[in-house]
Amino acid sequence: MKKKRKMRGRVKKVIQAHNPAEAEKAEIIIEEADALYREIRVENVVTDENGNEAKLQPGGAVDVVVEADSDATMKKPF
Repeated sequence: MKKKRKMRGRVKKVIQAHNPAEAEKAEIIIEEADALYREIRVENVVTDENGNEAKLQPGGAVDVVVEADSDATMKKPF
């Protein structure tokens, strides 16, 4: 069973590639992350359940999911 955590984010900006062989990037701000690690950049392609591709828009709300196999986690001590 996989363990996961979902965090809310927002697309800060879309970065055009300087080289046509490179992909456009979306810069996402994750408010729950530590200050030094709030910004991530990912290829600006998302797909729906039918495999149709789309691009993220600046200002758009997104969910960022961190997912790990159970053997990669340990119980939290209480």
